[in-house]
Amino acid sequence: MLDESNLIIEASSRRNYHMSLRRRAHGIEFSRGIDFDSPTGRVCAAFSQVIFIGGSGGGKYRIDSIRELSEEEHEHLLIQYGKKEPEIEQTPVPREVKGAEVEELDPAAADEPSGD
Repeated sequence: MLDESNLIIEASSRRNYHMSLRRRAHGIEFSRGIDFDSPTGRVCAAFSQVIFIGGSGGGKYRIDSIRELSEEEHEHLLIQYGKKEPEIEQTPVPREVKGAEVEELDPAAADEPSGD
């Protein structure tokens, strides 16, 4: 569960889906499980409902949208909803770089005509 109207559903073959509900399902974090009710026998947006079993979130809620997630999208949603901390890339420690030697010019010589 991401929040009261957004869920991540893990299906067979380790595929993940982002399911958005038409209205908020208050108290679904206390539900013992979910089931689906669909006239077509397949879970789909607009026609199917998710049923939260037990807890104060019991009831049927129509599915607004459902889409399969790539691994990156799954990770991004978990971070976006605060369910996972983002991985912090370690910046490399700055190394001292040996630079080239610099020759200082005589400022008075720059003002003199070149004599050409």
